[in-house]
Amino acid sequence: MGDDDLSGGQGRNGEELDGSEPPEAGVFGLGDTVAEARVVIVPVPWEATATGGQGTAAGPAAIATASTQVDLFDVELGEPWRAGIAQAPVLAQLEQRARQARDHGQRVVAAFDEGRPTAEVAADVACTNELTQWLAEQIESETDRWLEAGKLVALVGGDHSVAFGSLGAHAARHPGMGVLQFDAHADLRVAYQGLIGSHASVMHRVMDELPQVSRLVSVGVRDLCLQEHRGIVDSGGRIVAFFDADIAAQVLKGESFCGIAEQIADELPEQVYVTFDIDALEPSLCPHTGTPVPGGLSFHQALAILDALCRSGRRIVGFDLCEVAPGSGGGGWDASVGARLLYKLIGYALRSQRV
Repeated sequence: MGDDDLSGGQGRNGEELDGSEPPEAGVFGLGDTVAEARVVIVPVPWEATATGGQGTAAGPAAIATASTQVDLFDVELGEPWRAGIAQAPVLAQLEQRARQARDHGQRVVAAFDEGRPTAEVAADVACTNELTQWLAEQIESETDRWLEAGKLVALVGGDHSVAFGSLGAHAARHPGMGVLQFDAHADLRVAYQGLIGSHASVMHRVMDELPQVSRLVSVGVRDLCLQEHRGIVDSGGRIVAFFDADIAAQVLKGESFCGIAEQIADELPEQVYVTFDIDALEPSLCPHTGTPVPGGLSFHQALAILDALCRSGRRIVGFDLCEVAPGSGGGGWDASVGARLLYKLIGYALRSQRV
């Protein structure tokens, strides 16, 4: 009998089997319902304002598919799955409105790329902004519904703009919370190509429209404009950036990355929301994401920061994972990394809440 024969042995979660493994029903191969689960994943297949490569709208489905290949015992985190993990249905009307927003948004992007007058696409700008605001309101309402039910909410995008609604719901329940942003970009533009709800403006919206957020700590940023840099400098300490170049220089000088991770955690208040744009990582880990940038964090460096956050006693109240694009094949490496990162985020969030 081969090592992979499960007859009369153990299933992927370590449970004893009577000759056949239980059917794998949902995300991570689990059979939990959203009513039973402690963790509810909210998928948001949306990429209206993508300015680089396409494909992030397919991220949630690709991650869910890849998640069934994740071994659910984790050497660092134990068995997060035992808390119960389930994926909620896609929001009503989202797919239809996502198509509309993408059509309008991509006409705006094309006009800017081709140097055509903004007036030519003014109606498209207005429609895209209206649709992204609709999405933010829908996500905030949906997130708040699950928070009211006592769930840990994990939002999975889609482009990074989808994070705003989730952040709004969490900030309302946790005034004074901090935001830990993993990202290659600052996302602090007031608007990008006239699009207020752009993925390049999501953190500006957070800091401008959510006064309950006491501090934004950004990690891995290595691509930003002068306006964004000035916004960080002039924030009076409300925005703190650990630029990728600075982290790399510290490591090259022999500084312990664990020490750097502790410095990052120390900048945050007790309650923390984690927003994770996959392009914070080295491009080799997310080759199909829309706007990859050389440099970035290794997988284990990102986890070291989350670990430092937990060890410091801070509490992760919620999180999102965005910008995973599976590539033309519909899955593969990007989805595999995304699924494993999602499971790690769930595990660290649960650990921080002592679940």
